[in-house]
Amino acid sequence: MTDIERLVAIEEIRNLVARRLRAMDEKRWADYEAMHAEDHVSDTYGGEPAVGAKANTARLAEVLGHIASVHHAHTPELTITGPDTAEGVWAMEDMLFWTQGDTEHWLHGFGHYHERYRKGPDGWQFVYRRLTRLRVNTSDGANLGDLNARKPEGSQ
Repeated sequence: MTDIERLVAIEEIRNLVARRLRAMDEKRWADYEAMHAEDHVSDTYGGEPAVGAKANTARLAEVLGHIASVHHAHTPELTITGPDTAEGVWAMEDMLFWTQGDTEHWLHGFGHYHERYRKGPDGWQFVYRRLTRLRVNTSDGANLGDLNARKPEGSQ
């Protein structure tokens, strides 16, 4: 792979990540699913990983369906591992907003996405993702089920 080919691949992956985050926040689930390989594994939700693009998208749609979300990914560390494979770590920040009963609640999280990508006939896709959280702040009384239960010690 030439230096130019490597830089083009890195830029394509950056765009893939940006499109994924926007599709997630805009709840465009068909677009979101299409960015993930059929054999994608997501170890993001706690418990058993979601295996497959459809299962991952369905789980995320269930978690975020009633939540307004804003996700940012920053400062990628991308490594091209082969002509059609790559891996990356992205600093992430997310803000979630929802109503619980009559009360507005929020979550502000910080951490990293650990990802692997594969290039196929239709371009780059996600094949693996793990989210590690460094800190999660929530409004008093916030209840997000499994997500809330995974707050690190010392989080507010």
